[in-house]
Amino acid sequence: MIPFVRGEFRRLFATRLVWWSLLTAALCGGLLPGLIAVIGPENANPPLPGLDTGAGVEMLLSLTSVLLFVPALIGTVAITSEYRHRTVGTTFLLAPRRVGVVLAKLVVYALFGLAYGMIASASAAAAVAGGAALHGETLGMPWSELVPLLVRLALAAAIYMIIGVAIGALARHQLIAIGVTLGYFYVLEYVLMLIPGVNTVYPFLPGGATAALTDFTFLRDALSAELPAAAPPAGLTPLGGGIVLLAYAAVAIVVAIAAPLRRDLR
Repeated sequence: MIPFVRGEFRRLFATRLVWWSLLTAALCGGLLPGLIAVIGPENANPPLPGLDTGAGVEMLLSLTSVLLFVPALIGTVAITSEYRHRTVGTTFLLAPRRVGVVLAKLVVYALFGLAYGMIASASAAAAVAGGAALHGETLGMPWSELVPLLVRLALAAAIYMIIGVAIGALARHQLIAIGVTLGYFYVLEYVLMLIPGVNTVYPFLPGGATAALTDFTFLRDALSAELPAAAPPAGLTPLGGGIVLLAYAAVAIVVAIAAPLRRDLR
């Protein structure tokens, strides 16, 4: 197993994907919260709570959770690239134990997703702290509360990357896999959240579970304020959201392992 993991790390760092992904993490984490923090949340349209309040800090950090489909997309591209460039055939011929190869990929991309999440979280924290300092304000949330939130966000990013690897292993075709990933996380999940009756499942979808885990519920709260009749039900507890996300990760791992085992190489 260790040689497989070592080989997968070598493969990952032999490409530019890793560096572009980490740059993307910094941008996704800090760019939008940083812009709003610089102009001042009170000057946004609509006005937001200030950074000297816990609600203001949480709202800016929650913008990072909206972009969690990005690590899922990176995981999807990473695995489908093997099929697109036909390197997966060489890999399985050199290492016939496909289970070990796929498990090594999952381990490496889980760690890569965690690194992505940590960079995004650190970038978001730097943005809100820098914005508060720029305006001469004291950050409205103590670091003892802020750090656990950021850690949960990083863990969610790791799980989303594992889900992306599973989607890529199942679809194999890169464009189809990207379309499925973007379509679900960027469109379908929000549509399901807006349909009365159907939105009762929202707390158990990846987005709802992530909102519960991270306490970033501004989307649901905003919908409840604007469209009370279509508001999704209250979310799970942070522990419940974490358990649901881990269940998705477990299913994704099973899919990612089972799919390559049952197919002939082409």
